[in-house]
Amino acid sequence: MELLNPLYFIPAAVVLVFVAFYVGWLLNTKIGKNNLASAQERAKRILEEAEKETRNLKKEKLLEVKDEWFKKKQEFDIEVNTRKQKNQNHEKKLESREENIEKKYELVTTKEKENKNLERELFSRREVLDKKQSELEKLILEQNIRLEKIASLTSEEAKKMLMENMINQAKIDASQTVQKIRDEAKLESKKNAQKIVVQAIQRTAVDHSVETTVSVVQIQNDEMKGRIIGREGRNIRAFEAATGVDVIVDDTPEAVILSAFDQFRREVARISLEKLIADGRIHPGRIEEVVQKVQVELEEEVIREGENTLIQLGLHGVHPELTKHIGKMKYRSSYGQNLLQHSIEVAYLTGIMASELGFDTQIAKRAGLMHDIGKTVDKSIEGPHALLGYDLAKKHKEHPIVINAIGSHHEDIEMEHPISALVQAADAISGARPGARREPLESYVKRLENLETLAKSFEGVAKTYAIQAGREVRVVVEPDKADDNFSDKLAHEIAQKIEEEMEYPGTIKVTVIREVRKIAYAK
Repeated sequence: MELLNPLYFIPAAVVLVFVAFYVGWLLNTKIGKNNLASAQERAKRILEEAEKETRNLKKEKLLEVKDEWFKKKQEFDIEVNTRKQKNQNHEKKLESREENIEKKYELVTTKEKENKNLERELFSRREVLDKKQSELEKLILEQNIRLEKIASLTSEEAKKMLMENMINQAKIDASQTVQKIRDEAKLESKKNAQKIVVQAIQRTAVDHSVETTVSVVQIQNDEMKGRIIGREGRNIRAFEAATGVDVIVDDTPEAVILSAFDQFRREVARISLEKLIADGRIHPGRIEEVVQKVQVELEEEVIREGENTLIQLGLHGVHPELTKHIGKMKYRSSYGQNLLQHSIEVAYLTGIMASELGFDTQIAKRAGLMHDIGKTVDKSIEGPHALLGYDLAKKHKEHPIVINAIGSHHEDIEMEHPISALVQAADAISGARPGARREPLESYVKRLENLETLAKSFEGVAKTYAIQAGREVRVVVEPDKADDNFSDKLAHEIAQKIEEEMEYPGTIKVTVIREVRKIAYAK
């Protein structure tokens, strides 16, 4: 049986008291009086128990409320301390930024003052120079009048005589200077070569630099060279003006060399020249028409190349202008490494590392692909390629993580996300692996092996050596099976077979060696 609330006993006790008094009044006996006293005592005891229970409940509720209040207070204090710490950190950062801004402002102010002083000084010097120039012109005019009177010659005749004397003297001085320069160059050749190598833009070997800046166009016969040059060189001048590429027509048999650092312009020139040779009509008007048509076709090819690269990597939502710049990477190189191949490799490496670390692989591959996109920006715009790419991606509203990775992969700006560090690491891996720069190692070795095998397939060949990074093959023939005429014919046949069966950059020189050695021993 459950206990009732003690408060409920109070009315019952009152009723019992009245009943007791009523019974006692009726009975008015000793027994009645005793029962009344007993009832009063029981009622008092019930009231005391009820009050005691009430006080206990009140204390328990007060303790629960105090505990809850204390917990809330602790949570509030923790939150306040956390926010206070964050505010302190922000204040420190703001103070450091303000100090940097003040230093930069002072530096700019100092430079402005220096520039103003320099401008005033230059202006004063310019006034002095202008004054001296006018005085010099007057003196020259007076001297010319005097010379005409003394020499009985007109100014034109005197100029002609003076120019002839100066030309003859200049030729003598030039020849002496050239000879002096040659002598000095021989003495300082090693020092100058080291200096040139250190200051080279791409720090690559000269022969490899030729591979990345030269294209060779094969022609049917040497008569075509005359048609390419044109009367008094008008065709070759028109071609160079339209394409921006140097055309080298030398003694190389059945070949014309195109030279330019811009691979896109060189590719336009190569395709245009091949079309002009195939068509046969070579004149300035036709040259401009073909070059313009090829440029349009290659620009469309650039866009398709960018779209195919995005499909290959599984990326989407890239701005069309950025897609075009991605396609342009095909016609750019970095230290001899094709920029598009390098960027695709960096994208794959970044995606793999991001997947292992639990980051977004799509954003990682996107950042890896576009990290060098600044190298496709117009060369007339100056600045580091990382910052140029940063501005380009920001302009076309690329993802913030991608923008930061592009700008920070050479630490031009501060990295804001771990993916930026992954892009930097992948860039270093792709550029530093064996065979990455210049030419993939496996294809390079295979090309040399194929070159030696091809040359050795001819009858009478004893040994073959591919040298100069595959740009020359030396063929040693058996002296008893070959004569001089055979050697000359063999060299042309090997060269022709190389042209038909192999793909290679630049030109390959074929050298046939026929050597007879007779040995005797004196004992």
